[in-house]
Formats: sequence, C-alpha cells, structure tokens
Amino acid sequence: MERNLRWKKLKSEYVYKDRWFIARADSCELPDGRVIEPYYVVELPDWTNVIVLTKDERMVFVKQYRYPVDAVTYELPGGIIEKGEEPQQAALREMEEETGYTSADISFLMKLSPNPAINNNTAYFYLVRNAEPNGKQQFDAFEDLDVVSFSKEEVLSLLRENKIQHGVQVGAVYQALLKLGWLTEQ
Repeated sequence: MERNLRWKKLKSEYVYKDRWFIARADSCELPDGRVIEPYYVVELPDWTNVIVLTKDERMVFVKQYRYPVDAVTYELPGGIIEKGEEPQQAALREMEEETGYTSADISFLMKLSPNPAINNNTAYFYLVRNAEPNGKQQFDAFEDLDVVSFSKEEVLSLLRENKIQHGVQVGAVYQALLKLGWLTEQ
C-alpha cells in the first residue's frame, strides 16, 4: 500500500509581492497531523532556456555578469514565459532577442522544477538545431550580455572545468549532449 505523502494547506498569507518575486507564508498539515508554520514558498515565473546549435555544430551561450554571485557566467539563452505565451514560443523569442539567432528546427528537451523545496515555478528546455544569426538582437532594459559559441570539445571542456555555473541549466546541457550523440551513457 502506498503511503500518502501530500501536505494540506491550512492557510496562506502573502508576505511580499512585486513583479518578479512573490513570497508567501503557508500553514501546512503533514499526513501524520503535524503542522509546519510558517512554510515559506517563493512564487516565481516559469521560464525557458534554449540549447542553440548552429549549422556548423557550435553551441551558443550568453556571457553575462550575475550580481548575486559576483561573477561572469556562461548561460543558455532564455527568459521568462510571458502571460499567454507557450513555452516553445517563448524559447524561440528569447533565443532571437538575446542571441540574434533563429531556426525553426526546435524540439522539446525537458522540464524541471528548479527548486521544488521553496519555489513553485517550472523551467522548460528546448534544443534548437541549424540556427543562423539574423542580427536582430533586442535586449531587455537591463540585459547586458555577449554572445559566444563553442565547439563540441570546448563545451565538454567547460563542463569538466565547472565553468557553466547555472545549476539548473547544466542538467539540460547534458541531456542535449546525449540527444546529440556528443556523450554516450556509461
């Protein structure tokens, strides 16, 4: 017999709200009757990221400064899924806005809960092949990034040297490498 693991929300109160960050304090009853109060939940928007592969099999990343970790990082292009927008549509839009690359050769890769212990959002990942630059980058107001691309060998080196720091994105990069045949499962 399978055990019930679900919690019951008894009450919920928002403690902070703005455009990008919403925090609430819930009162939760566990299956055995114990109550956790407060249990903080951070409500964040869903987002999408794209593994972009050019016609000559170079993987495209964006290089940008990230204030919370005081570091310049290599990341997958991507961003917030706008209200009413499908994740794949957002992926293609974000790819073009951030990198200037376009392609219709897109496939779903995976979706993840970035931090299911405290966040309620979902991240969607896509693999785009045969991408070509069209020169139509359009950055958001505070985006300041450079577009870089790496060969298969360089991407594998970046991973081995721990130079791709966005934890949620690393799993998607490995998944793409498996799908592309750049890695073999051991």
